[in-house]
Parts: sequence; structure tokens; C-alpha cells
Amino acid sequence: MMPMKSAQEQLDYLRRGAVEIISEEEAKAKFERSLRTGIPLTVKVGFDPTAPDLHLGHAVLLRKMKHFQDLGHRVVFLIGDFTASIGDPTGRSKTRPPLLPEEIAANAETFKSQVFKILDPEETVVDFNSRWLGKLSSSDWVRLCSRYTVARMLERDDFSKRMKANQPISIHEILYPLAQAYDSVALRADFEFGGTDQKFNLLVGRDIMREYGLEPQVVLTTPLLEGTDGIEKMSKSLGNYIGFTDAPEDMYGKVMSISDPLMFRYREVLLDTNPADDAGAFTDKAAGTLNPMEMKKDLAFRLVETFHDTKAARRAAEHFARVHQRREVPADIREIELRLADRMPPLVDVLVTSGLAPSKSEARRLVKAGAVEVNEAKVTDVTALIPSKRGESVIRCGKLRFCRVKVI
Repeated sequence: MMPMKSAQEQLDYLRRGAVEIISEEEAKAKFERSLRTGIPLTVKVGFDPTAPDLHLGHAVLLRKMKHFQDLGHRVVFLIGDFTASIGDPTGRSKTRPPLLPEEIAANAETFKSQVFKILDPEETVVDFNSRWLGKLSSSDWVRLCSRYTVARMLERDDFSKRMKANQPISIHEILYPLAQAYDSVALRADFEFGGTDQKFNLLVGRDIMREYGLEPQVVLTTPLLEGTDGIEKMSKSLGNYIGFTDAPEDMYGKVMSISDPLMFRYREVLLDTNPADDAGAFTDKAAGTLNPMEMKKDLAFRLVETFHDTKAARRAAEHFARVHQRREVPADIREIELRLADRMPPLVDVLVTSGLAPSKSEARRLVKAGAVEVNEAKVTDVTALIPSKRGESVIRCGKLRFCRVKVI
């Protein structure tokens, strides 16, 4: 926890890395009241367990929650086990398929084990919105729905686009923002944080709290983090993500693969770095210019250290230097043995057998894309065979995966 700060200092600290605070005057008034009464404020942030793992896009929001925690306030990490059964329509051009209860429960368990890589487990309240939403009666839902109009709901960008495109909107999707808003009522939230794509839902929370006679929550939005492609929002479905549970070498390698402009953005939103401090720490004194490679290595090391530990970060850095900079074979390379035969197995089969590719179709795609090397020679022929002579061959698949084939 930080030393006691004034209301203005708390607001300034919370503003760092935020896109918008609605409203700053209300936020400052809440901080002043907290200082006066000694009662911490409550921030509620919901995460629907629609997928098992979190990625660095989620870390942006979790770090802002940690900032609130550092100021001595109460953080509620809300697992939307009830709302996950509805499906957030944000950014969707069609209705989400429903998840099974057992899928939601399994995903929720993985969330709990991952968020404490950033949040303080002793100071975080973990709750589930089924605790109150699951208890609402039919008449309770009718009363909740009466607090908001269809016209206002259809102003939502996702819904208006689907209406114009004659794409269906299910009734249960309209209930989602109301359910999320009721979470704020149940928890009497002072703040709610979310990505910029959640702004509509967060503002509905303010309106519904007023309808229930409560002081409206302050809304804080955080930027959406671009994925490793530097274009689309980070997403598992797009394959441009860096996951909390990625192996240290994979996480380090993925970070090192991003562009320099994206690296500066990652440092800003994931490390809270000050560009002026970065400039001083990573300027080549002789040349008088920034050294982006060293900055990127520092970013990769610190992220691996956060989600694993210092020892793993050192190993990942050495692995990257050995494999990518010195072009050496990794120390922990997997090995398979083959017996010499008149006709050796196809390379595609060995990629699958060794675990370098999950399926033959993916193996063929990788070969055609030029992502496979045998003894440092690129192979693009999907019918290629393993060399038919005794000895060793090293297969490299992509940037990070290796296998040594021993022919005996």
C-alpha cells in the first residue's frame, strides 16, 4: 500500500494509463469522502469465464485494479459465472453460443489461479455474480427491465449495426447490460473499470444504480491492447495473444517478435514506465540514440518475471540469445529416434509425431508457409522425407519449436 495520498493525488495516479474517467469530479469527491471517513472505496471489475486463460490484454485492466489496491481501496474481482451463461454481446456480430455450466466452472477456477500474478491475494475479494443474479425471481427481473428502455438499449453500437444489417438480436442479449449493471447495485460499487469496448455496459451501471437510489459508480476505461500483429485487439481466437500461462521461452519469444512501436505501447500500459525514464535508461551514450532491442529484452524479461519468476526469466533470456541471436540449438531440445529404412518417413509425419505440429493439415500448412527448416535449410515441399542416412537432423518449426531426429 502506498503512503496516504490526497484526493487529487489519488485521482492523478488512477488517471495514468486510463482512457477516460466519468466523471473526475465524482471520483475526487469519493476519494475525499474516503479520506474523511476512513472507509475504503470499492471497485468492481467483472470477468466472464468464457475461455480458460487470460492474456496480456487482460493485464492492462488488472494493473489498473492493482493501482486502486495500492491506494488502499477494496478490489472485487467479480467472476461472471451467471453472465457468462448469457454471453456479452460486446463486439459481436451474432449471438454467442451458450456455455455449459461445467465449462464456466472450470474456466472460473483457472481465472482465480492467474489473476494473483498481478493482484494482491490478501487484499482481493473474489466473488461470483450468480450469488445474487441467480436468486432474482421472475418479478425481480421484470422490475429490473422496467428501469431501462428498449430505445436506449438499441443505441448501443453493436445492436444498431446488427439491426441495420437485419441480423437477429436475442432478448437474453439485451438482458446482459442490465445484469452487469445489477452487479454494481448488489456490490454498491464506487467504481467500475473496463476496456473502452465496455463503455456502454459501464454507463448502464451508472443509470441503474440511480434507479435503485444509489450513488452512481465512477466509470474508468482502459485502452484495448493490440495483439502481437500490431493491428487487431489481442484475442485467443485471432492467435495474436500472449497468455499468462505461456511457457517462459514462448512468452519471451513472442514479446521479442513484436514491432518497436508496439513495444513502446506495451511498456506504457503493462509496465507503467515513463517515456522519459526509458529514454534515460536505454539511450546508447556513444551514439546518443535509443536502443529498442535492449528495451524489448527488458520488457520480455519483466513480463516473464511477473507471470513466472526471475529464474525462469533468466532461462528464457538465455534461450532467446542462444536460439535466435546465436542461431544455436536449444539446450532442452526434444529428441526422437528413427531406424534406418529404405524409405524414411515424411517430414509432415515427423512434425506431428514430435509434437511440433498438432495435426498433419497444420504440418502441411507450416511447410508450405516456409516455417520449417531441416538442418537450417528451409523446406517447402510437403512430400519431403527425413534424410535417409545415419546421423542427426535438427528440425526447426517456426521461431520457437525444435526437434532433433536421430537415425540409427
